[in-house]
Amino acid sequence: MSENPARYPRDLDVTDRRLLRALQRDAGLTAQELGDRLHLSPSQAGRRRQRLEAAGVIAGSRAVLNPASVGLGVQAFVQVQMASHSAENDASFAKLVRTRPEITAVFTLTGEADYLLRVWCADLQGLHQVIQGILLPHPAVARVQSQIVMDQLKPDAPLPV
Repeated sequence: MSENPARYPRDLDVTDRRLLRALQRDAGLTAQELGDRLHLSPSQAGRRRQRLEAAGVIAGSRAVLNPASVGLGVQAFVQVQMASHSAENDASFAKLVRTRPEITAVFTLTGEADYLLRVWCADLQGLHQVIQGILLPHPAVARVQSQIVMDQLKPDAPLPV
């Protein structure tokens, strides 16, 4: 990957970007391991990491789970079109989707659909329950369209830093 500093904020140098790429691949790297990869001392690598965390560049870290190993066999993307927009309807819908663990991501969109939801369920009956029992009963929802993921050709990738 070529280093083009003009593409990045001024306060992120080449070493910061290399550190960010390494942590996106493995957030559990120790300061020693980061230092070895970046050709820095462990204390220098640790300070850089802390600075990036404090600045909000690193927003958190988490384990990546194998969905099948925790009983999740169906992934779907669900488009939601609202019947009406108001601050109250939008807030109510946002609260609904934030409280549902099956809904792992929510995006607002341009175009015909207003929202795109990423949903994980154990099976098709679980997806049916999310659509028929949770989303469609919301008073502001006009239409729901789902696409079931058959295979994921590329896993969720790190950001291109």
